[in-house]
Amino acid sequence: MRQINRKWTFLLLIIALVFLQACSDEKQKFELTDSAVILAFGDSLTFGTGANPEQSYPAQLAKLTGRTVINAGVPGEISEKALERLPELLNKHHPQLVILCHGGNDLLRKLNVGELESNLGKMVDLIQQSGADVLLVSVPKPGLLMQASPVYQRVAEAKGVAIEDSIIAKVEAEIEWKSDPIHPNAIGYKKIAEQLALWID
Repeated sequence: MRQINRKWTFLLLIIALVFLQACSDEKQKFELTDSAVILAFGDSLTFGTGANPEQSYPAQLAKLTGRTVINAGVPGEISEKALERLPELLNKHHPQLVILCHGGNDLLRKLNVGELESNLGKMVDLIQQSGADVLLVSVPKPGLLMQASPVYQRVAEAKGVAIEDSIIAKVEAEIEWKSDPIHPNAIGYKKIAEQLALWID
């Protein structure tokens, strides 16, 4: 009898662990109004370098979500300049959600990582002060492994914001999804848009 009870206890424990894992894997969703504006703020990965304008991830995300998505990507921009540019865009568009994907040029140019972290943190502060939510998107550090730079996790944890930590690195690791060594092609941008769409209700 005790052996049967132990088996049931073990089975119930396994079921509970599976349930808890499923709950932990459930992605946070941003509940946006139908008229919500999403500001996609970043550099060339946001702009859509390597594809036609309608194939950029903001353009594809707009189609997937039915929301207005502003493409505020500037190719070649470093985080210091982005921090200067952000307030005007927040005041102009009044977004409900800002997708912040920046810092790739800082990493490529091997600029000070501490300054990148500080600039990203200040951008998050500005976005939150405007009343918008933040989805921080990690960019991989240069190298063969294409792993997201840990700076993004540190910022997300410090500021308590949601983070999409894998999709850019995943796209960058697939030659078939890229137009050049750095930038995605239309398929790559579609993959990014599809993943980001999972965050939005």
